[in-house]
Amino acid sequence: MTTGETLRVLRTECPIPSRLSPYADDVQEWLLGLLPDLDLALDDAAVHRLARGGFARYAGRLYPDATEADLQVLTALFTWFFLVDDASDGSGRLTSEQIRALRDDTLTLLREGPRLRRAGLTGPLRRLLALAWEEPRRRMPARWRSRFTDAVGRHLDGTWQEAVNKEAGHRPGVDEYVELRRATSAAEVSYALVEFAGGRPLPDPVHQHPLLRQIAQVGNDLLSWYNDLASLERDRATAGGHNLVLAIEAELAVPSAHAVTLAVERWRESMRRFLALRSAVPSFGPTVDRAVTDHLDVIAYAVRGTIDWTLESARYPTGDDEPVVTRSGA
Repeated sequence: MTTGETLRVLRTECPIPSRLSPYADDVQEWLLGLLPDLDLALDDAAVHRLARGGFARYAGRLYPDATEADLQVLTALFTWFFLVDDASDGSGRLTSEQIRALRDDTLTLLREGPRLRRAGLTGPLRRLLALAWEEPRRRMPARWRSRFTDAVGRHLDGTWQEAVNKEAGHRPGVDEYVELRRATSAAEVSYALVEFAGGRPLPDPVHQHPLLRQIAQVGNDLLSWYNDLASLERDRATAGGHNLVLAIEAELAVPSAHAVTLAVERWRESMRRFLALRSAVPSFGPTVDRAVTDHLDVIAYAVRGTIDWTLESARYPTGDDEPVVTRSGA
């Protein structure tokens, strides 16, 4: 079975409904119009890849009910994280020291605003983050801003740790990799953003409820492992073993095809667990339940949205066919 066939089988098996914002394609055009103003110093090929990545459609699948203006903010944030991911990967990637400096300045900007500067976050990346952060910083309460910033910090800590591993030639085992992948995926960051899009921040005690934390973690695994299947061949060349299939293959000393089968079985078992956990969520009271529903929905949409976007985005070509993109609302 080819990579594309495997990914499509899992999409068929996913019981989470597919949704897409009606503003996604218009916001994608807005993003492309914004890029020249940021002076990202990208060549034509890089701009083309960025355009075909369809980041607005990814954001539109996670936050299908966001207003058009808020989807612009969310898309700008998604684009920033993808640009950081690209800068941290490949042959010309940032060093661990550079990623640490970027992390420190990013957290300073999120906490203190764009006026304070460090050495790590400069130029277009700084301008894009400052632009994207302006509205959430203005609109959201301090406790939410702190929670969001902490999630960004954990993500960038994971990115730094992966860079350290690559520099040392350390290939993680399965358990170590799974834990690290939960940070590098940035899923926690995307979960927090539904509170901005919906305007209903979760109270801290509810946000930290063990059952909700479990659901968030399993959802994170589902979207991360699906992504690992999609990016396997690229990761084989550049990721230094940081891919679930590669970690299974090395730890169990099995052929690649068998490692893929084991990764798919692991994904299916986690999907069963995800559904069981979500069905067990209790009521937290009429004043909180709507925010809880928003939170649970974005975790589910992040799983299904990652599946749908992966198969339509040129960012993850499967090698056996071209991505198929439908208009917003599909």
